[in-house]
Amino acid sequence: MINVVIRPVTALDEPRWRELWDAYTRFYEREPVEEITRHTWARIMDEHAPVYAIVAESGGEVVGIANYLLHESTSALAPVCYLQDLFVDPAARTRGVGGLLIDRLWELTRANGWSRLYWQTRENNYRARALYDRYTPHSGFLRYVLSNPDAA
Repeated sequence: MINVVIRPVTALDEPRWRELWDAYTRFYEREPVEEITRHTWARIMDEHAPVYAIVAESGGEVVGIANYLLHESTSALAPVCYLQDLFVDPAARTRGVGGLLIDRLWELTRANGWSRLYWQTRENNYRARALYDRYTPHSGFLRYVLSNPDAA
């Protein structure tokens, strides 16, 4: 394991966050869209938006990002934390960075009384699933998506 500090993202992290965000987007076979990237970053920086990010820093460089959302649920009284985006620089993988990001979100979940932390990944993302399976078994739920072609 490398020496890593997990901390909230700051405005100074934007250039590196964008690099990792773009790589994450391409990992999921999409091309980054500047308008979406700007909007996502603006929501992360907006203290009134329920979108947040933490970063993993090693040797003065951000090597991992975790973007998460807080939202209400019809099955719990307390808010729910959804880890929407988790990405670690390929050069820092297999060193525990992804786990440290999840551990920090779990700490925040417990400290803030959020009812649960959850995330999803592609079925064939075996490297990530090997990490995730150490935390909890797969929920067994399947995801269905209808995308509005008229929306951005």
